[in-house]
Amino acid sequence: MTSRRPSIGVFDSGFGGLTVLKALLELVPDADYVYFGDTARLPYGSKSVETVARYAVQSAHYLEKQEADLLVIACNTATALAFEQITAAAHVPVVGVVEPGADAAASASRNHKVVVIGTQATVGSHAYKKALEARGLAAREKACPLLVPLVEEGWVEHPVTEEIARIYLNEGFDDGFSDADVLLLGCTHYPLLKPLLRRVAPAPASIVDSAESTARAVAPRMQQLLGESRAEQRRAVPRLKFFATDSVEKFKLLGKRFLGHPIEDVRHVDLQE
Repeated sequence: MTSRRPSIGVFDSGFGGLTVLKALLELVPDADYVYFGDTARLPYGSKSVETVARYAVQSAHYLEKQEADLLVIACNTATALAFEQITAAAHVPVVGVVEPGADAAASASRNHKVVVIGTQATVGSHAYKKALEARGLAAREKACPLLVPLVEEGWVEHPVTEEIARIYLNEGFDDGFSDADVLLLGCTHYPLLKPLLRRVAPAPASIVDSAESTARAVAPRMQQLLGESRAEQRRAVPRLKFFATDSVEKFKLLGKRFLGHPIEDVRHVDLQE
């Protein structure tokens, strides 16, 4: 019997994983959380598979040192390129964002056609396409490289962002995918754009958020650990710890947009090569 509440470690190359943390806080409020943003080394999308794997494994080990009982790889690029390496190196269970997103899309689709939008690195890995095809769905992947900087600029309802999103989705739902009935958000920045994407996506298409899907996949895996810490469950407010490898002030500023409330305490970490 453990005397402490179980802790979930959430890893991302930057800020987008905070949308996963936000969903986790809603669905699994009885756990504590440690968030690690490798902000000094982003973007991961321009790095090799070997480099992404090395960075992600270092971050996973750091979260284990912070007593994380389960790791959530909230970075689509790290999940797509290095999930096997991370799980092999970790000493606790690991959940990524791709498989839960594919599961949710498969459940939501009626005509077995899905359009996936993500960063160039995630789309180039074809991780979502492979996961969806393994579930019997046809998938069209569309890279949307301009959306992440627009979200980080705070332009989530800007006319420029809406026009760019419209162009991307018109291309994604073209050439045999005009009847796709699911839009899968394959980047953790994109949940901030959901109201805008609902306006520009084809009307029949439902939106599947991989951040929410990942939180739903984590929830049942935590039940056993939560059952072992009933006394601590009486504490209603989760303990939150935040770590970043670059500016803590920038993390606080941008992090508020993704998490939905202020982040007061962020600790700087220097991971040695």
